[in-house]
Amino acid sequence: MRAARLIKMVLLLQSRPSMTGAELARRLEVSERTVARDVSALSEAGVPVYADRGRSGGYRLIGGYRTSLTGLGRTEAEALFLSGVPSALREMGLADAASAARLKVSAALLPELSDAPTSAAQRFHLDAPGWWQPAEPPGLLPAIADAVWDDRWITARYRRSDTEVKRELEPYGLVLKAGVWYLAARTDGDHRVYRVDRFTAVAADERRFLRADDFDLPAFWDERAAQFTRSLLRERVELRLTPDGARRLPYVMDRTAAREALTGAAAPDGQGRVTVTLPVESLDVAYEQLLALGPEAEVLGPPDLRERFAEAAARGAQLYAGRQGRTGPSGA
Repeated sequence: MRAARLIKMVLLLQSRPSMTGAELARRLEVSERTVARDVSALSEAGVPVYADRGRSGGYRLIGGYRTSLTGLGRTEAEALFLSGVPSALREMGLADAASAARLKVSAALLPELSDAPTSAAQRFHLDAPGWWQPAEPPGLLPAIADAVWDDRWITARYRRSDTEVKRELEPYGLVLKAGVWYLAARTDGDHRVYRVDRFTAVAADERRFLRADDFDLPAFWDERAAQFTRSLLRERVELRLTPDGARRLPYVMDRTAAREALTGAAAPDGQGRVTVTLPVESLDVAYEQLLALGPEAEVLGPPDLRERFAEAAARGAQLYAGRQGRTGPSGA
């Protein structure tokens, strides 16, 4: 543990002109007294660490010293490719590996490029989870991530509807979609998708599986996501949209389905309105979503849905009738 900390201290000092004891203590998660002891140990080992005294003092390497201890380990190298998604790294238990990898890369940079990591971090940040998502990651995610990295079989219990099922899985890959983690795994020769937060128990065994050479995780996910979306859109509604309604439709309905419907629409009528046939999850969901378009969308069918919108329009007209210019519920 101490050896790793000493190496990290050297790399930190190598990547900057100097650092105060407080800065080193914070980065190494130790006390300033421990920093001072570690500096003495490095000096005794022949590493030229110099202590500048005074209020603006600190520690620095002298004589252009550069360590050769910058080789990336496998875990660090793999984590480095995920370093643009810090929340995902933390949830999978890889934050420390990514930090060490970034530090080693920083230490290997030429002096004139030493500010590149900070410069990039201040300009680009990826916040993967969606708004209003729970902050707690699935508790079993780190164990599943370890099995994914090691290509180890897992025996898992999975909550499906009101029952739990036991599965033996080959965990191929993890996907973070809108703050929700999914596992792509092979079972019985077929690749399937599981929500990680529905696993109730996971145990990795000593068996390793042989990955299929032709498996492409991004392509697999894109295909399954498209299939999932299509499976949800089981109903059809016919709409007549004003130009503003057509513009807003992709923002209130499934975006892909809305754009495909608009692309396939006939030319606008004399009032500039277009008629589209739109796939929807259900008529109830369509009712809730299309209400957001107000008078910019007219439902032509199915008849039951059109009748619901006619009733909603009548209630709205009755609610606002004769109330123009009034400022409060009581007309005061």
